Amino acid sequence: MERYKRIFVIVLDSLGIGAMPDAKKFGDEGADTLGHILDTLGTLDIPNLRALGLLNLHPAGKMRGVEKPLGRYTRLGEASNGKDTMTGHWEMMGIRTEKPFKTFTDTGFPPELIAELEKRCGKRVIGNKSASGTEIIEELGEEEIATGAMIVYTSADSVLQICGNEETFDLQNLYRCCEIARELTLKDEWRVGRVIARPYVGKRKGEFKRTSNRRDYALKPTGPTALDAMKEAGLDVIGVGKIHDIFCGEGITESLHSDSSVQGMEQTIALCGQDFQGLCFVNLVDFDALWGHRRDPQGYGREIEKFDQNLGVLLEKLREDDLLILTADHGNDPTYSGTDHTREYVPFLAYARDMEGGGALEPEDTFGIIGATVAENFGAAMPEGTVGTSILRKL
Repeated sequence: MERYKRIFVIVLDSLGIGAMPDAKKFGDEGADTLGHILDTLGTLDIPNLRALGLLNLHPAGKMRGVEKPLGRYTRLGEASNGKDTMTGHWEMMGIRTEKPFKTFTDTGFPPELIAELEKRCGKRVIGNKSASGTEIIEELGEEEIATGAMIVYTSADSVLQICGNEETFDLQNLYRCCEIARELTLKDEWRVGRVIARPYVGKRKGEFKRTSNRRDYALKPTGPTALDAMKEAGLDVIGVGKIHDIFCGEGITESLHSDSSVQGMEQTIALCGQDFQGLCFVNLVDFDALWGHRRDPQGYGREIEKFDQNLGVLLEKLREDDLLILTADHGNDPTYSGTDHTREYVPFLAYARDMEGGGALEPEDTFGIIGATVAENFGAAMPEGTVGTSILRKL
């Protein structure tokens, strides 16, 4: 019989808590996202995270833990070979990834890939850098229209995006080029998680607008996950934010798009007022996309504070048979060099009204304990070959 009717897993995208032992291999020795934010700012106004035990787990700056934390807490190491969003989330739900996805945030895509893409698409590539989608269209849209080139860019994640003006680069041709890019980026050295078609309309700067004809060409998870097990058992699996994209819709029964992390928390709070049985899985990406990659510890700190305010609202609304889990998928130290993710431990904070006090748990060596714990609670058998052992009985 299930202990909790509803479980909320909220991912504070990139809130790492210190370099893993193998961080040097990833170029991330000494990284510490939360620690260095607190070292920079001194303190944060985060009473709810502090009450749950975050600062007991990872004291830093001028902040320390509380005497009687409400939650159970520990740190999780990543078993997979990577430090990106898809790898981290997939591992939470049971998949260990050995071949990491590639990011090209700092360098753009290699000349060999661009040359092959140009040859097979019959179009010259412009852009080829990390950029905001709206900004790169403003910068290069007129050139694309005038020359028949195509805008290719990446972002903070493992993604290749192609912009096309619907009036001069028809949708079917744009989709064809994205399918070619998807095929090319299946190679290990160019392996990205998603290829995205980004159509837009307009003739000149100031008039360009992206349309709703976006199309994603994502890699599906390499095997069944805890989400699939839950869905097959007839349970609700609600994804908020990027969850649908990260899992290519696999194992998801309902999905809500979020325009910001604040909206994602507002959607989660609204879902908390609804009746469902199963998992609400939430990704809050602004920590990563707006502040980590832009190397802005002050902005990152303010985002944590905004989250904490909504966390307080959510904690008030949790029911007696709800479990809340807070975690992260990797690090992105805003004081570190470059703009890439950082290979770090992540926090695990769990809270439910039925807990008889909080305290520390033993560290775990895989994010997979999250999916395994969720699955055990609902009596759903984890698929064969997945990683992670349930810690439900320790909560």
